[in-house]
Amino acid sequence: MARKRPTGEDRAEAMRRLLLGLVEGNDIFDLEASIEELHPRNNTFPGEVFLRLAGDALDLTGVSRDEPIPYEGLREKYLAECEYRGRDNRKIQFAILASAAARGGVEPDLLEEVVWWRADDFWRYALEAAVALIRSCADRRNQPVAAFAKELGARLGIEPERA
Repeated sequence: MARKRPTGEDRAEAMRRLLLGLVEGNDIFDLEASIEELHPRNNTFPGEVFLRLAGDALDLTGVSRDEPIPYEGLREKYLAECEYRGRDNRKIQFAILASAAARGGVEPDLLEEVVWWRADDFWRYALEAAVALIRSCADRRNQPVAAFAKELGARLGIEPERA
């Protein structure tokens, strides 16, 4: 992407690609490869889009204080293809918890957080957090991930289909 400020169409495309990948059963690495070109260098986009998408999945599932998704074991169960070491643990934790915070109405300070990361990879961790939460929401509803992704897309007016 040559421009600095992503458009509404870019946001919709990032969501569509993520949901399409889940419908097609792609792993994290295939999802990242399909979305990478949308990420402008030194920008949090499309990370913030994925935080909101994860929040929408939590909302659709009815997750609440009384019916939470436990953080413990979330990564191991729903991101089994990923391995986190050192700072990576903190980054994925931030992305997962920021998704829940955004859903609850607290806007995470992304720039303040990611400046210490010294890497242009926030969008990847936000993608991974969204995938973990969407997979866990599908599991909670006893639905295949593909069916849940289609329902989530329909709720948001996003058609997760090949163009």
